[in-house]
Amino acid sequence: MILTKQLKSLNKTDNQDMKKEVKIGLAGIASLLILFFGINYLKGVNMFKPESYYYVEFTNINGLATSSPVFANGLKVGLVRDIQYNYQKPGHVVVGIEMDQAMRIPKGSRAELVTEMLGTVKMNMLLNHEGQEYYNPGDTLVGEANEGIMGAAEKDLLPKLTQMMPKMDSILSSLNTLLADPALAKTLHNAEQLTASLNATSRQLHTLMSNDIPQLTGNVTAITEDLKVISGNLKNVDYAATFTKIDSTLQNVRLLTDKLNRKDNSLGLLLNDPELYNNLNATSANAASLLKDLQEHPKRYVHFSLFGKKDK
Repeated sequence: MILTKQLKSLNKTDNQDMKKEVKIGLAGIASLLILFFGINYLKGVNMFKPESYYYVEFTNINGLATSSPVFANGLKVGLVRDIQYNYQKPGHVVVGIEMDQAMRIPKGSRAELVTEMLGTVKMNMLLNHEGQEYYNPGDTLVGEANEGIMGAAEKDLLPKLTQMMPKMDSILSSLNTLLADPALAKTLHNAEQLTASLNATSRQLHTLMSNDIPQLTGNVTAITEDLKVISGNLKNVDYAATFTKIDSTLQNVRLLTDKLNRKDNSLGLLLNDPELYNNLNATSANAASLLKDLQEHPKRYVHFSLFGKKDK
């Protein structure tokens, strides 16, 4: 009885250990499957999507890597699955690509490799839309390399940069000589002084704009208002009556001038008759002489005598 119980206990323990091992094995297999599908998913491979396999032959793949995308008209239609050197045809590399099963490639189409700005390489399918026949899965297409922007830069710019290097060295040497020249420091000092003067001028201008300009603006505004008042007063002036008065005054002046030019009046005779003018001058001279003699000999003209005696 005791032996039977021990055997049952051992069998139960073995069964439990076996179940644990089976669970561990299943968990390991599941982990491997998840890892496999996860890696392919990260690579962009859809394991459940049917695909067609083609080959493309290049002379230079420019750093193309597996899992690189394949595009047609800007849309991803496949992946690079394999890259092998063609030992039977030296100088050529065969690239295996998986394309969507619905993707049909017309004959005459070709594939090109394009190098992007960051250095990554992608494959573009240049489809011959006029072709009536199509490649079958497993056929080999012709491939070519498109240098792209980076390739063009390497081809065109690098030689020019190489040619420019001696000039750049000369420019840097001249720049170093210029920086070592004491005149440059003096020039910079003068520029600093000029900047300080400009700052002072700017502050003065700011003061002028803040204080004097508003006052000047107020004066201009007052003058403008006065001009408006004067303009309003000028609008109220009766110009017709004023010009009539001016014409009348000019007419009177003309009449006065005419009378002065004629000899039928005293003022006209005085201005136009030389003889009258001379007589007046002589009379004036005689009056002056008489007045002078009167002042010098008043007794000749004024007599006062209490006794009637005459002065000789």
